[in-house]
Amino acid sequence: MRTAVIVLGDLGRSPRMQYHALSLADGGGEVDLVGFEGAPPFPAVLANPRIHVHQLADRSVSARARSGVGRFVIASMLRAVRQAFRLWRVLMRVPKPDTILVQNPPAVPTLGVAWLVAKLRGARLVIDWHNLSHSVAAVRLGERHRAVRALARSERRWARRAGAHLAVSRAMADWLQREYTVRATVVYDRPPQAFSRSSPADQAALWARVAPIAGLGVDRIPLAVCPTSWTPDEDFDLLLEALERADRTLAGGDKPGLSSSPSLAVLLTGKGPLREAFEARAARRHFKTIAVRTLWLEPADYPVCIGMADLGLCLHQSASGLDLPMKLADFRGPGVPAAAFDYSPVLGEVLTTGKEGVTFRDPGDLANLLVSIAKGSDTPDSPLGRSRTWLAAHPSERWEDHWKATAGTVLMPG
Repeated sequence: MRTAVIVLGDLGRSPRMQYHALSLADGGGEVDLVGFEGAPPFPAVLANPRIHVHQLADRSVSARARSGVGRFVIASMLRAVRQAFRLWRVLMRVPKPDTILVQNPPAVPTLGVAWLVAKLRGARLVIDWHNLSHSVAAVRLGERHRAVRALARSERRWARRAGAHLAVSRAMADWLQREYTVRATVVYDRPPQAFSRSSPADQAALWARVAPIAGLGVDRIPLAVCPTSWTPDEDFDLLLEALERADRTLAGGDKPGLSSSPSLAVLLTGKGPLREAFEARAARRHFKTIAVRTLWLEPADYPVCIGMADLGLCLHQSASGLDLPMKLADFRGPGVPAAAFDYSPVLGEVLTTGKEGVTFRDPGDLANLLVSIAKGSDTPDSPLGRSRTWLAAHPSERWEDHWKATAGTVLMPG
């Protein structure tokens, strides 16, 4: 069996689609993994002889085009045409697939090209719904914009032509059933085995390498890790306000003019368009007790960093209210309590306060959490304390097992 796995995004920063490829290959299938150039794919993907990686060149919409709605729409359409041509060329050249698995978003041009290739080559089309393309576009253009409404019609049309569907949440699957009359199998993001509690030796080695680069001391201090793609669906204003409030609280007992080492390190990982602006704004705050750092971690270092955290931060806000941030699965693997912005009821599918972690709604809530981590004052009966106890007693279901019971029944039937 051969499967083409498609993501029209940075392939190296698309972990779920890489996990699909690894699971398909582990099941004995051949996989053509198609996506854009950027961050390198996982070493396990590159080393797997059954996975054939095809990375496409892509040019993003220019800053000038992003400055106006009209220019943005035209530039996006031209980019979609270029993407369609490149994707078509690759999918028609690879060996004939039995199944084409495509990530949505983006619906355009991905779904149309994938459907046509599936039709011509006798393959089954399966859509993995991470979010809704028209909801994402509406954040920039507004729900009533003609391009957004056209995208919604296109998304519905291709959904009804696909042979099967996967969805990241039960809420997403229910929406698809209600609005598009299609049935989707829920495949939650689950942590692979790599996301386990880091050994003391691995933690010490990573800290020794990261601390000098990040300007941190040799001694470990309480650590909050915030994985981010640096996109507008994360509230960095809220984080900066929370950091300011927490810093004032932690510095409250200091004598004027007396400097002290940081009480807390907050590491924001990843790359993306809003990173430089955040770095500039954070530098102007001159935090006294909190070391706020941004860094890019190699694939092998990222799980270790997550596993050594005292708290995992999730700033995700959903355009549709139906998707779930994958970083919550990353925290769940090593048993790190998550602090997640409470953006939608869908969050309750994977996070219950006092179990997987806690939620916050405003800067004050988050500031209190950061202070408690810095002071080590989260008692066993506090929400964070209860989460630590619960996580220690309830190891996470792993991607491999969950995939076989859900996605595997759709992608590798029989």
